[in-house]
Amino acid sequence: MRALAGRRVRVMTLVIMQSAVIASLSACAGSGGGMAGSAQELKTASDQTAAEKRSQIRLLLAVDYYQAGKYDVALDEVKKAIAADPDSAQAYGVRALIYTAMGETLLADDNYRHALRLAPRNPDLSNNYGLFLCDAGGKPREAMGYFETALKDPHYASPAKAMVNAGNCSLKMKNIDAAERYLLDALRYEPALPAVSIGLARVYFERRDYQRAGFFISRLTEAAKLDALPADTLWLALRVEHNLGNRDMEASLAAQLRKRFPGSPEYAAFERGAFNE
Repeated sequence: MRALAGRRVRVMTLVIMQSAVIASLSACAGSGGGMAGSAQELKTASDQTAAEKRSQIRLLLAVDYYQAGKYDVALDEVKKAIAADPDSAQAYGVRALIYTAMGETLLADDNYRHALRLAPRNPDLSNNYGLFLCDAGGKPREAMGYFETALKDPHYASPAKAMVNAGNCSLKMKNIDAAERYLLDALRYEPALPAVSIGLARVYFERRDYQRAGFFISRLTEAAKLDALPADTLWLALRVEHNLGNRDMEASLAAQLRKRFPGSPEYAAFERGAFNE
């Protein structure tokens, strides 16, 4: 079960990270600057210098290459972005994402920390670093503080993502009650987000409340095609339907798992009948 949970977190991490990257590029570089007195003005696009604009163009290219899996080229674009604007917190945040995808966890951690020194109040960076700590960094308890930092920002554009991440991280620590609270909050904010249904299905599966788990699996399968679901989600859905006695749906999910992921740990668990591990 622990291995499957870890795999699920990695899959959801990548999906959520990719959307957070785009959001972070339009966020305030440090939520600072502005007037000299006690008041602080938020930085907007019209305040950007020519160097900052060049840096942002390079970052957008870096994100495209990152999403295409061309990590070396993405790193080179980030290097150019930092050369144009050495104080770009987003550049270091994007480089951290790339290093994470490459398995360079120490370099990723260094870049996240530098980004947060430049922009300690940036909720996207806090959320992304929390994801990193919970998964690749192996520090789920430390990660929770960064999710909370993101959620405390009243200007955070996507709080549901941080709620989902906090819920998944709580699941990883076997804190089922906390996971339920975070994920139900996310459900209220963004009920159509597939990650919410997946997370709540897992919460209720862990509690052996298969009726509620089935409700959220149904929400998921109504909104998403079976052939688009990753192996860990298919396996979760299959186990829920098995425990509910829905044999037709169980067979459909098993066929997808066999066809698309025959060498996966999830399919191996299915073959040995490990429906409640």
